[in-house]
Amino acid sequence: MNISKQDIEKFIRFQRNEITESIVYERLASIEKDENNRKVLHQIAIEEKSHYEIFKKYTGKDVIPDRQRIARFYFLAHILGITFTIKLMESSEKNAHHNYDKYTNIPDLQRLARDEEVHEQKLISLINEERLEYMGSVVLGLNDALVEFTGALAGFTLALSDHRLIALTGSITGIAAALSMASSEYLSTKSEGDVKKRPVKAAVYTGIAYLITVAALVAPFILISNVILALGIMLTMALIIIALFNYYYSVARGESFRKRFTEMAVLSFSVAGISFLIGYALKTFTGIDA
Repeated sequence: MNISKQDIEKFIRFQRNEITESIVYERLASIEKDENNRKVLHQIAIEEKSHYEIFKKYTGKDVIPDRQRIARFYFLAHILGITFTIKLMESSEKNAHHNYDKYTNIPDLQRLARDEEVHEQKLISLINEERLEYMGSVVLGLNDALVEFTGALAGFTLALSDHRLIALTGSITGIAAALSMASSEYLSTKSEGDVKKRPVKAAVYTGIAYLITVAALVAPFILISNVILALGIMLTMALIIIALFNYYYSVARGESFRKRFTEMAVLSFSVAGISFLIGYALKTFTGIDA
């Protein structure tokens, strides 16, 4: 079979990708606690290694894996969970499927394309981590903190005008709101009777998500005396938090990042803008100057 030099170069890239993913799946299997999930990951690692050997028949070369990619995925699995990591890898599985499927004249690659498609189906139904069971609680804490607290701090900025007073008032308001949200989540989860979710743990996830957001948004007012500059930095940090969280959520849940990000950003900034105007109006009409 005549294969062009350009195709050989592509096969070498495919070969490197296969051996890299084989090692990644083996590493993920080593840290996965669920026995069934571990077996699936181990089996996929073996299959990826066999794909590497098939490409080796055409390239005639041994190819070293991408060590940086292996380290990156292994690190992500430890920090953000196996579900997130696998979903992130899933995109390359889809790319591999489409790349191999183009070679209709090579039966080996057609078979590999089918294997990659099977891998996608296995991976989609593979993992059910505890942290994703409580994702709703984290969403509740983050959403409420971002929408409510960006609005509150924007309102305090013009109503109070002193960065230390804004930070103090915001901190007290934020901590009280976090405790309130955690209590509400506890009662809500308990009343739902979901055996998979523990009310105390759901409350902790909600409260911690809220408190982390509060700390990040209050920090500019603690460090910067110019309240308008602090407000701008606070809104920027809110946007970064929204982007990071929604990226994680969209990858882990397989949902649209753009839709979720836009929705949360527009809602948070709209409330902040309205609260800023309310603070200005109250200060003007009441004549109270803090």
